[in-house]
Amino acid sequence: MRSLSIVNLTVVFTGMVMALQMGYFLGRFGAKIFISRIVGVTILRELGPVLTAIMIGGRVGAGITAELGSMAVTEQVDALRALGSSPVQKLVVPRVAALLIMLPLLTVVANLTGILGALVISVAELGVSADFYFNSLLQQLIFDDVFSGLAKSVFFAYAIGLIACYNGLTTTGGADGVGKATTATVVQASITVLVSDFFLTKLFLLL
Repeated sequence: MRSLSIVNLTVVFTGMVMALQMGYFLGRFGAKIFISRIVGVTILRELGPVLTAIMIGGRVGAGITAELGSMAVTEQVDALRALGSSPVQKLVVPRVAALLIMLPLLTVVANLTGILGALVISVAELGVSADFYFNSLLQQLIFDDVFSGLAKSVFFAYAIGLIACYNGLTTTGGADGVGKATTATVVQASITVLVSDFFLTKLFLLL
């Protein structure tokens, strides 16, 4: 839950910027009243899951890699194997399971925060009433808009967990190796989220 603040901060300002930019653009065509439909669907389908996953990959993923990397270079992982315990079962499974549970929940909160951030700008800058904002959004939303974003977050959580744990358990080279593994996790997790988002979007649009 310590990641909640950074996720909310990221998504709320993203929603506000989107509402501001799209509002003035749509205003040229007299269509700014539909701002909630565009911003809301975009946040639910794309920005909410993707931004949340990138933030979690950078914060939690890096933390997992640093923790497991420190255990690897100090031979604690080898000690587990010597005692007959499975490092995957003891170290990897709980962390991946935690990500699979928490990332979708954080995505739900981020979606709501982003939509509320866009609401603030819509009311304060664009002159759209709050009631119309929510009514217009609810009229546009369908189940697939919500489901696709949450399904993406589950895949992102699994990918981040595997990348972080793999880099952590294969760390070598002492403290310097831990730093390199942590950096690699942030980069790989971010790229994986962005690239896989395209293919997942394509898949959900075909279903």
